[in-house]
Formats: sequence, structure tokens, C-alpha cells
Amino acid sequence: MKFSTLIMASLVKAATITRQTEVPAPGPDGKYTISAPGIKAQFIPYGATLTNLYVKDKNGQDIDVVLGYDDLDWYPKDPGHPVYNAIPGRYANRVANGEYTIDGVTYKTEKNDGPNTLHSGTNNWSFRYWDVTAVSDDSITFSIVDKSNSSLGFLGRVKSSVTYSVTDSTWKIKITATSPEQKTPILLTQHTYFRLDAFKDPSTEKIWDHTLYLPYSKRYLEADQNSIPTGKIITAAPSSINDFASEPDLLLGHSKNDPAFAGNCGANGACEGYNGYWLIEDAPKDAVVLTLASPFSGVKAELKTDQPGVVLYSCNWMDGSNSVKSNQGFKKDQKVVRSSCIAIEAHDYPDGINHPEWGRLDKQIFGPGQTYTQETSWTFGLI
Repeated sequence: MKFSTLIMASLVKAATITRQTEVPAPGPDGKYTISAPGIKAQFIPYGATLTNLYVKDKNGQDIDVVLGYDDLDWYPKDPGHPVYNAIPGRYANRVANGEYTIDGVTYKTEKNDGPNTLHSGTNNWSFRYWDVTAVSDDSITFSIVDKSNSSLGFLGRVKSSVTYSVTDSTWKIKITATSPEQKTPILLTQHTYFRLDAFKDPSTEKIWDHTLYLPYSKRYLEADQNSIPTGKIITAAPSSINDFASEPDLLLGHSKNDPAFAGNCGANGACEGYNGYWLIEDAPKDAVVLTLASPFSGVKAELKTDQPGVVLYSCNWMDGSNSVKSNQGFKKDQKVVRSSCIAIEAHDYPDGINHPEWGRLDKQIFGPGQTYTQETSWTFGLI
């Protein structure tokens, strides 16, 4: 009898522990919601994706300042797969010629972007369903185990997690990853698409009237027509197309009338605007390294990150096939058109594994006993 009682007590205790560690289900809308004063963020496990980000505009109204879909089922179905606010990996951005070398061994990766690899191929982490491992009122953690070679040419098992949290109008992102068995490239980012007026400005569907300031980013990586870094690091002259450091509040489209603007991001002249990498240099610890703002809504977004640079992509390839969300826009069935948004991605130098001259290999190749980490935050306020 005593033995049976002990067994029963153990089973009850185990069941209690199991219940305590179970992760809550998403809300009726299929999303996990976290909130804090001045901010509300919603997520889904697919791609560890941020679906909605609500902040206050100059009128005190909540507006959703990131892109996405009303229909959650469309995230895995959209053939364009723009990586809306997801975590691509294990190696974000591009790998030139679909290959890299570690310790004298060359690995071939899937060429899914012309002659190059983008975001590790067509089975990258933004296509995967992550596990929800922790949820509270103001934070959520997603985790993933990436099997060796599940993305072609990326060997070794990788375990990663991202914790999103919010506090006082601030969204925080913390990413960690390990490769316990062998060395492998790891470069991660939150691939966030912004429109700080929530597409509500009736005077324009474009992003060019947002302002952008990168006070510690005088230099950028030169890239070829396929957005692959050439290895050269260029200093942007004041008032040139790629200058966002010389003065605050430069319009994102300050050079849109320059004849070179139409092909500034490559594709043999087909890519207007921006799709490149700006270095963050000599920034004090915890400095605001980027400020994006919308004069129309009055919203500004301030970036802090421990990463050495940011990608700016001004949505050149958006073709109007998707609509803005129903809580956005100034007209019925408004579309996401070319140059109507901006993706901002904090991460290490793109294709750094193929440019040892930059000295980034120890920041991009990880093996047993090593941990990749990234901490980034966005704080929202008014101009």
C-alpha cells in the first residue's frame, strides 16, 4: 500500500511538472501575443515570424508598422516568400557561387539566387516550423534543431533559439546558436520589413519619404550586380546615393532623381534604391546606430545592436502580388508595390566566409564549444 502510494505520488508530481512546462496554445487568431506599455507584438512558429507590431503614432493610435499577411496560411504558401519578419538561416544573406571552404574542405550549397545561395537555400529556417519553448506576457522563445545537410552543403547539427521580448515601447531580439559536432557557418538575423506609416499616407505608396540616419555607417560594402560583395569597402561621400551618415533626417529617397539610383542595387539596372550592407563602426556601447522615421505618422524606430552592420533592402522586387494587411493602407485592396517598404537586417558581413581579408571568420564559423549570439533591439517613439 505504501509502495503504491509512493508511485501514485510520483506520477502526480510528474504530471504536475509536465503541465507546468507545457507551452500555452496561441490565441484564437492563431498568433502568440506579447505586450508592454506602448507596444504589442504577435508571432507564429513558422519561421519564428513576427506577424504584427503595434506602436503608437502621433495621434495616439495603435498602428501596425511591419509587413505581413492577414491569412496565416499564406506564409508557407506565398511562392515569392519574401521572408517577412522571419529568421533565415543557418547562414543568412548570400554565399557567392554557392560554395565556401572550412579547413581546406570546400562545400557546395544550393544555388537558389542565380549563381549564388540566398539565406542557405530553399529549406532555410524561414521555411521551417520552430518549436515554441517558452511564453509569458512579455516574451516568447522559439527553438529549432537543424539537422546536418538539411540545407544542402551546411553540415553539422545546429541548435538555435530566438527570444523576443517587449518592454516600454521596445522590441528586443536575442538569438543564440551552437554546432556541437563540427564547424559550420552561422550568420543569423531578424529579417524585418517596416512601413512606419502603416501604408496610410495617401500621397504616396512608396517608402522614399521616410527618413533614415546611420550616424556610424559612413562605409558600405561594394557589391556586384547580383548583390555579392566584391571585397571592397567604400566610403560614401556626403549627399551621395549611399550616404545616410552625414546628417540626420535624410530622406530615404534623397537621391531618387539621380540617374544612378535606378540601378544602385544591381540587377543590371533593374534594382532601384538599396540592397546592400552598411558597416557600423566606432559606435559607443548601447548607441542608437540607426533611426528610421515617418513624418506622416510621426513614428520613429531606433536600432541598437551588437552586430557590425546592417542590410538595407528597399523592397525593389515587390511586384504588387500581395496586399497590405487589412489594418493597414489608405484604400481598399492596396498592394505592396515596388519600393514601398524597407527591410532592415542586423548581422555580420554578408559572404564573410568567402572574404578572409575582412577578418570575420571567427564571427561566422562555429564549432564544438562555441556559441553564436546576437542581441538587437528596436525602440519606438515620436519624432
